[in-house]
Amino acid sequence: MQEITNKSVTRINCRLVIMKYNHLSHEQSMQVFSNMISNKVHNGFTLEERNDELLFAVLSKGGKVVNHSLNFMIFCLTLGLWSFAWLYLTFEASKQKKILVAIDEDGLPFEERCLVA
Repeated sequence: MQEITNKSVTRINCRLVIMKYNHLSHEQSMQVFSNMISNKVHNGFTLEERNDELLFAVLSKGGKVVNHSLNFMIFCLTLGLWSFAWLYLTFEASKQKKILVAIDEDGLPFEERCLVA
């Protein structure tokens, strides 16, 4: 009976050590969260919403500008075949990209794409 009790205590202690190792303090989570947001803002995203209590933020990045004069010249040189690529570039560049940056319950950072209507 004593041996079973010692093994169960050892298992419980191991689980506590693993939980302490994986779980970051609130200050550490806040620091990681702030670093993630600053890196995204540095890469061209704009902060739309931030919640420091639940540690999540929504960031967006506007569409890119298409050089239509260059595409028109390529369109003329390829006798109109470039129109398919030009339309695709224009459509893809006009899309707005939104992402959700957050810290989960274990203190680990994650990032997900948001659907934009």
